[in-house]
Amino acid sequence: MNRSLKFFFFFSLLLCSIGITQAARIDSVKVFSNKSAKYIKVLIFVPDTQAPIPAWYLLHGYSGNERDWYNHRKDLPKLADQYQMLIVCPDAQNSWYWDSPLQKDSQYETFLSTELVHYIDNHYRTISDYKHRAISGLSMGGHGAMYLAFKHTDIYGCATSMSGGLDIIPFPKNWEMQKQLGSLELNRNRWNAHSAICNMNRIKDDDLALMIDCGDKDFFFEVNRAFHDKLTARGIKHDYIIRPGKHNWKYWCNALDFHIVFINHFFNNF
Repeated sequence: MNRSLKFFFFFSLLLCSIGITQAARIDSVKVFSNKSAKYIKVLIFVPDTQAPIPAWYLLHGYSGNERDWYNHRKDLPKLADQYQMLIVCPDAQNSWYWDSPLQKDSQYETFLSTELVHYIDNHYRTISDYKHRAISGLSMGGHGAMYLAFKHTDIYGCATSMSGGLDIIPFPKNWEMQKQLGSLELNRNRWNAHSAICNMNRIKDDDLALMIDCGDKDFFFEVNRAFHDKLTARGIKHDYIIRPGKHNWKYWCNALDFHIVFINHFFNNF
């Protein structure tokens, strides 16, 4: 084989290799929220496909941001390709994913249930209905996922939580929640209205595909068990997972694999 033919053969193999290993695109965008009157950062993992795809909204915890999940799971682009779904990671600061009655620039329920969803569906080739939209999160984000899904079953058809703070009432002095809601002593009705467990009466069985997951040594273990018990008492089907672990990234990085399988099953078997 002469030199030019060898070069052509090598170059052809290289092009084929590039095509085979092409991974999801990572978009870092700023989406304007009219209600909060500001731009909000969002990291989006876009699979290499021209087909319409479902969207998975993946939420960070307290003190996190839109890059938290990617910082700890560098394979998110690969997962987006493998499961053929858009993965959307917004920055919600320490908002607990509420529309705060006290902080006008912290209106993250509206952002996650309306503004960001509209942006994603208008800028990406998504299947824009609740049957093809899921939401998950860790800790504060686990609370956010359940709270938002319970209140917006027309937007999200599936919600999962990892170590979620699913009942905020036992923690009135923690994680800056008073900045969002005021004190529990003077605003108990407001706190109840913003706690995921207190919004469970909004749903009935089969409204949502639900999964909650918590480590047996997590400080949110008891509120997760209470959440499970209340779902069971109301006859709402759900997956409930307890595994050895604490409230840390080791647990969440492992949990993510279980959650994406659950969500993929929902997308393909609704």
